[in-house]
This record gives sequence, structure tokens and C-alpha cells, in this order.
Amino acid sequence: MATTQSGGRKPGNSTRHPGAVDGVKGRAGRILLKAGKDGTYETAKEQETAVLVSVPPRRQSEAQTTEYLDELAFLIETAGATATKRFVQRLEKPDIRTYVGEGKLAEIKAYVQHEGTSMVVFDDDLSPSQLRNLEAELLVKIVDRSLLILDIFALRAKSATSRTQVELAQYQYLLPRLTGLWTHLDKQRGGVGMKGPGETEIETDRRIVRDRIAFLKEKLEDLDKQSHTQRKARGGSIRVALVGYTNVGKSTLMNVLGKADVFAENKLFATVDATTRKVVLDNTPFLLSDTVGFIRKLPTKLIESFKSTLDEIREADLLLHVVDISHPGFEEQIQVVNDTLADIGAADKPVLLVFNKIDQYKQDDSEKDPFGEVLEAEDDGTAPRPPLAQLQATYMAKLHDPVVFISAQERTNLDELRELLGKRVAALHQQRFPYQAANEWAGE
Repeated sequence: MATTQSGGRKPGNSTRHPGAVDGVKGRAGRILLKAGKDGTYETAKEQETAVLVSVPPRRQSEAQTTEYLDELAFLIETAGATATKRFVQRLEKPDIRTYVGEGKLAEIKAYVQHEGTSMVVFDDDLSPSQLRNLEAELLVKIVDRSLLILDIFALRAKSATSRTQVELAQYQYLLPRLTGLWTHLDKQRGGVGMKGPGETEIETDRRIVRDRIAFLKEKLEDLDKQSHTQRKARGGSIRVALVGYTNVGKSTLMNVLGKADVFAENKLFATVDATTRKVVLDNTPFLLSDTVGFIRKLPTKLIESFKSTLDEIREADLLLHVVDISHPGFEEQIQVVNDTLADIGAADKPVLLVFNKIDQYKQDDSEKDPFGEVLEAEDDGTAPRPPLAQLQATYMAKLHDPVVFISAQERTNLDELRELLGKRVAALHQQRFPYQAANEWAGE
């Protein structure tokens, strides 16, 4: 299917950066394909292929590097593409010009040209100069981690607030990367003391983007006032927020506890919009909110843009921190969530730790030789995985607080979670409303 080209520019001239303002509403991941002879753009989607590139520090273990690249491949899959090859180069710090070294860049270029790869994705943020240099050298679409996450958020956002938040973050990402996008006008520069058309186009785009950013900020302020009014109206009830790393099962748990119909899928950032439902446990009512998941290296602009959504976490009385116990790096994911909570000013909130997906957990079985001695595990930089009971005892001793192990998908140990959550909510209710019986509110 093809669509007729709009605008007054000649077809096929623009080689602008993805997300520019040619009627694409700031979608940072969208690419305008070259127009055909009839002045139309081909919009039919093809399965894109991607090459993954990582420059880990030398001290980072192989297992950790593989885990990070697996997550990047999962992000690519969520965005609708397929990862076909991985390139890793260990450096003290990324090359300031091209992120990777000269030899590795030549290796990547040879593979991309031979296989006809659609894009090269970097597991880090690229500076505007690195982005331009890599595009000039590889001649394919270059995507860094922030751009990839922004594009996934744009696909997932449904409400007016989340769409506005994502669009604002996309334009803020795009603004410093406008320079050098008008390479097709290089030969049309003016003489001494005169500005060429290319410079005029760049300045025009900058003005349009800045105006759009200002408009979106004003729109978000209005939407934030509406959200604040809604949250203020809930001031007479205890509020619980589900938090955690992306794809740990928060939405599935929300559907079970809150009898909601939140979209849940085995992909990253399946839920972007916050959802709130009333829940009653043991005659004690409270409001349960599902929030956007966190991830390693979450773009700063995205955190700033999602202020109103994250206010659900800031203003909650209790955080239900959901952890995917089956993930080999679950402890690092816990730390990422805790760091993000500290960044948004919610580190001092009471937390109930919930380990999910116990049905997928696999402990390491100790092998014994014929004489009964335990054989040493192969040293791959990872510790053996203990039984669930041992993990539960360890975390209860560490936190001096009860923790619960469940499977939201299989409905395992949910009664234990409801009992523990009900006690915590009842205690908070008694603390905040000492003269109001919980069952009075529940009966409304």
C-alpha cells in the first residue's frame, strides 16, 4: 500500500533523521522511505533485522554481558524487529567518535553490507556526533538504547497523557540531533556572508521542535492538574502501587488482585498507562495501581516526561515490589528498581517484596561423585541458585520483614499474599484513619 506524498518538497530529496517533523508526530523510530518515481512513499512494513553492539567494561563478566544483550534482543523483538548478530568489544570506555574501535567498526560494516541488515542497535546512548559518524560510515539506520525504548513506549501508549508524555520525550531526544540531517543540501550552500538553504532548514526544524516541546509541556501541565484532582479525590483511602522491573508480571498480578482487564503480554513494557482499581481484603478497602515498569538505563527524559504517571508511586502508601525470581539477574533488577525509586523521590515508601514466577524458577542441582562429595560447579562468574525456601529465609532475615513467593500466572500462594497484604493495608488504614472503621468504607 502506498500513500501520496504531502508537502511542497520534491520527492526523494529528504534524508532526514527518523522522528523529524514531516507529519510523523515525533515518532522517533519511524523512517521515511525514499519516494518512488510517482511521488509516493511505500508504507508496507517489512520484517527488519538488527545487529546488536555492546562495549562492556573489562571487569564485566561474560554472563552479565550475555544477559544485557539478551535484554537488548528482547527490546528489539518487542519493537517488531529481529536480532541476527551480536558484536562485543571490551574497552575501558567507548570510542568518543564511533563508540567502537576502528577494527570492530570495519567488521560490523562488512557484516551489514553482506547480510543486508536494516539497522545497527547499540546497548547505550550515543552522542549526536557518534550518531552522525556511524550513519555516515555504516549507511544504515543507527538506533541507540534510548531511541529504542522511546519507540516501544510510543507503540504501547494508549491514553492521551501517556501519548503526550512519550511525544515530548521523543522531541527532547531529537532536538540536539538535528544538526547534520540536511546532507542532501550540502552543494547548495551560499557564498561568504550568506546562509545556505541547508542551514535555513535546520533552523526552521529547531524552531518547530522547540515550539512543539513548549506546547506539549503546557498540555502535560493541564493533564497533570486533572490527574492531581483525581488523586486528591482518593485521599480518603489507602493507596497501593505495583512497582518492579519490566516484564515481571505486575499486570498479571493486577488482573488477579484487582479483577481488572489490564493488557498483559510476555514482552517488555506491555503496560505504559497507569491503571487503578478498588480492592477489598478482609473488609479493608484500598486502591491498587499498576504502573509502568522500570529498566536498566531508562532514558532520563522519559522519567521526566512521565512525572504524572510516576506520581502514582510517589503518593502511594505502600509499594508492592514485584520481582521475577526466575530471572538469573533478579537481584540486579531489584537494585535497578530501588535506584529508580530513589531518583523519583519514593525510596522511603513502605515496601512489600513479592517474588513472582516461582513456577519458572530452576534451582541448581548439586552433583555428587560416587563417594558422596559435592562436585564444584564450573566457574562462569555466577553463583549456584539455591532452593526457594532458602531464598525466602535469606530475604526475610535481610529485610527483617515478611516476603512472599507466588506465581500470578498459576495462582500459586495468592492466599498467602492476600493475607499479608490485607494485614499491611489494615495497619496503614488504622494509622491514617484511627476513628473510622474499615468496614464502613468498604460498605460504600
